[in-house]
Parts: sequence; C-alpha cells; structure tokens
Amino acid sequence: MSLAPHDGNLLLPPDPHDMIDLDADFGTRFMLFVDTEEEFDWNAPFQRSGHGVTALAGMAQGQAFFAGAGVRPVYVTDYPVVDDDAAAAMMAQWVDAGTADIGAHLHPWVNPPHVEEVNATNSYVGFLPVEVEKAKLEALCQRIAQRFGRRPTAYRAGRYGVGPHSARLLEEAGFRLDSSVRSRFDYSHQHGPDFRGLPQHPYWAGPRRSLVELPLSTAFVGLLRGGGEKLYQATRKMGPLPGALSRARMLGRVPLTPEGVAANEAIAAIDALLEEGVRLLNFSFHSPTLEPGHTPYVRDERDRTAFYRWWDKLLAHMAKRGVQAASLDQLLGAVPARQARACKAA
Repeated sequence: MSLAPHDGNLLLPPDPHDMIDLDADFGTRFMLFVDTEEEFDWNAPFQRSGHGVTALAGMAQGQAFFAGAGVRPVYVTDYPVVDDDAAAAMMAQWVDAGTADIGAHLHPWVNPPHVEEVNATNSYVGFLPVEVEKAKLEALCQRIAQRFGRRPTAYRAGRYGVGPHSARLLEEAGFRLDSSVRSRFDYSHQHGPDFRGLPQHPYWAGPRRSLVELPLSTAFVGLLRGGGEKLYQATRKMGPLPGALSRARMLGRVPLTPEGVAANEAIAAIDALLEEGVRLLNFSFHSPTLEPGHTPYVRDERDRTAFYRWWDKLLAHMAKRGVQAASLDQLLGAVPARQARACKAA
C-alpha cells in the first residue's frame, strides 16, 4: 500500500490537499514557542554534562511580561529542565494558572537513553536510528507526564532536527502539533535538515494525518521579495551578493525571533507575511536568553532591556494590524476535523 507522496516525511513538501484552512473565526493570530532548555556554551562541542538550569529568575520575569501582555507561551521543554525540581515546579504553577502550556523539546545529547556517540551529526535526533529517536522521545514524554500530570501534545525538535520518521513517531506518541520545520532554512551543510520549499502555513503531517505542522515563520523582505525563495537561494551562490542585497534593503530573510533580529526588520517581516496571506505567525526564542550571560543575544542587563523593548514594539505593531495572540488550545480548536487518509493498494 502507499500513502501520500511525502508519506509524512517532514523534510518533503506536503500534498496540496493537506494544507489546513483554519476556521474563519480564528482570524489572524500569532503564537510564541519558547525553546526551554539548559544553559551551555554555544561555541563548545556538544556534551552530556557541564550544563546548568539556572535562568529561573529570568524565566519568571519573562512569563510575567508575556502573561501581562495577554500572551500564553508554549514552553517546549527539554529533559534537563523538566528534570530540575525548581524549574518543573515553577512551570507547573503557570500551567495550573492557565497562563502557559508545556510541550516537548528534545536535545538528544542530554536526553536518555544515552546510547549514541555525542557529536554534531547526532545532535539532530531525527537522523538517529529510528529506534533511538523513539526511545528518547518516549523518555521525555514520560518525564513530562510525571511532572505535569499529562503527556505533552506539542513538540519542537532541538536544532529543528526532525527527520524522515519523526512525524510518524510523534503521531504514535500522541502529539497533536509539531513546530520543528523552519521553512526557508537549510541545515544540510552541518548534517541537519533542509527545509527549503516548505510552506509558511500549517498543514497535516504524518501518515495518519493527525499531526498539525506549524512551521516557524520566516519572511523575505525588501524590494525584491517578490522573487521569493528561488531568488534568495540563487543569490546564495553569488559570493558577497546576499549581504550586499540585505544591507541595501533589496532582499533579506528575516525569521520572527528577537534573537539577532532588529525590531524594524521583524515588523517588515510581519507585514510581508501578512501580505502573503499567512494567518498564524509563529515566534520563538530560547529560554536562556531571558537571563543575561547565557546566550549571545542577551549578554547584560542593557541587552535584556532591549529584549523587552523589542517585544513592546512588535506587540504594538501587531495590535495595529489586528493580529491577536492565540493559545495552543485556540489553535487546535480552529483546525478542522480530518480523518486519516485511507491507504491505497500498491
């Protein structure tokens, strides 16, 4: 028997019939996913030990800010964080208060079972042997269930590292949403996935068609943005041309994140995505960024002030454009019911 052409492979474009038309009443919304992970040296080789979970005060401050702005973050949380008593207790309070949701975030090098060699190639869990990916995913789900009383339903692979079997494994584990696809980015040069050509809109993924894929949002901006991904990829082969085009505001690629992206660039990206007809903007950042000194993006208190100023500007702009925050439940409630596609005889 055979399934749709991509057979649930998140590295291939979905069947056109699997694109999701959100309920009209949902309007145009945005969501925030926080990659909630241990602190480590981003410039050092991967290792199983030597990390910490100390950015709790910064996380608490961030949660208070977003809750006050009416934003309900989804904290996709990896094993070291959920295994930390203080971190788990803090986030459980947010979940109980209805101001945050918990999902799963898998860093294979710190997630049991520890059976693979730790190196850059194996940092992408979707490219590990399928039985190893499955075992690590189940260990993480069980630990989250122990801490929060239920299994997670939202997922993002660490380093966006989904592979050809990931959607099927997520469906089997009971997930309803994945947000690992970083459309318009290619990590194949560092042993990772290639997401070029994938949509900006949500779509059904997995052989059962029960898993919603919500790609991270990335826009092309500038006077030449109409050329889209084909033009952008063509310029990548032309030496210094991409940098020159970006500096001249002719063509640039802008993800929706406060990490390394100026507020005016992000606002231009929002407007470009809305012009494309994107109805759900997907923002993200890493939790250690909330505490100075753990990431390149917030090195000191001045950077942290700038981080929140960035959000003030973005939230104000989206309010003017009529783009409201959405929770995980609101998104899933706006997804039309869909029965699994029947297999056809080979």
